Amino acid sequence: MAGAAAGVSISISISTAARSLLRRRRSYTSASTLRPPPFAFRSRSITPTPRPPPLPLPLRVQLSSLHSDVESQASVSKGQSEGSQIIFLGTGTSEGIPRVSCLTNPSKTCPVCSKATQPGNKNRRRNTSILIRHVTASATSNILVDAGKFFYHSALQWFPIYGLRRLDAVLITHSHADAIGGLDDLRDWTNNVQPHIPIYVAQRDFVVMQKTHYYLVDTSVVLPGAAVSELQFNIIKEEPFTVHNLKVTPLPVWHGPGYRSLGFRVGDVCYISDASEIPEETYELMYNCDLLVLDALRPDRSSTTHFGLPKALVEVRKIKPKRTLFTGMMHLMDHDKINEDLLKLKETEGLDVQLSYDGLRVPVSL
Repeated sequence: MAGAAAGVSISISISTAARSLLRRRRSYTSASTLRPPPFAFRSRSITPTPRPPPLPLPLRVQLSSLHSDVESQASVSKGQSEGSQIIFLGTGTSEGIPRVSCLTNPSKTCPVCSKATQPGNKNRRRNTSILIRHVTASATSNILVDAGKFFYHSALQWFPIYGLRRLDAVLITHSHADAIGGLDDLRDWTNNVQPHIPIYVAQRDFVVMQKTHYYLVDTSVVLPGAAVSELQFNIIKEEPFTVHNLKVTPLPVWHGPGYRSLGFRVGDVCYISDASEIPEETYELMYNCDLLVLDALRPDRSSTTHFGLPKALVEVRKIKPKRTLFTGMMHLMDHDKINEDLLKLKETEGLDVQLSYDGLRVPVSL
């Protein structure tokens, strides 16, 4: 047998033993083409499916960034806590940010939604929700305000980072899906952490839950052996009540014409996440507020059901808190750009106003 390499002919002698071995290999190869050996896979021709054209470069999203649990506050260590605090579990609208419709639009790039795909970006927002961590000399209690559609994802990211485990109570602002859509996810707590969770809700919203979450309200309909959230419903009125030695004052507001929603005051913190109008009697309940968390949907105008930034600033000037953090922002609210503009108000008017963001932790006095 001869082979050519670089124009040089090289002769290779093959011994009789080598030729015999080669013949045996050829014989096996010939037989194997007729009858495959045991457990051999038969190949077949597959016509490849044409791949769809890729999205424009600005719209490509890496799943690793969408599901990254990168901590937005690098200085926070697991379980670190000193005193009472407010933790923002979500600061966005019902649909959340980024929007799928924006990321899949081949003709237009949404700057805020594109930024929100980046790990740790403060434009990534889930349903509005806060956790009140009430720390006293004798005990610490975790009080959740609203459990919306994205509650599980918020808890998955922020509970381990902040050393949170128990949920001692849930306060409900209203009965829209972005406030109660995650109640079913509380089964992880009542099955594995604690026997039950008290829910504090207005009568009108409890009536809605009797339809949307009937199996949580009346567990007698649940089949034996099925695991659902064990919730204890407590009907509240528009008057102060106590949760784990913490006084909670409801702040009634209008969330669109004729639709009543609640904010809450704990200590000198006032929280109003879903509002289009504040009744005059509610202003009196917010007197001498240190921290105001207020609804601000978009930068240019209000909607039927939410304050826009201009109207929210009017409310801040009327309420006169020491500090304000806006929440409930849609994808027209770019975190860095809006905050840069808001900083100017501190120089011109002395207003301490900024946008909040998911994962923000604020020390408070309760």
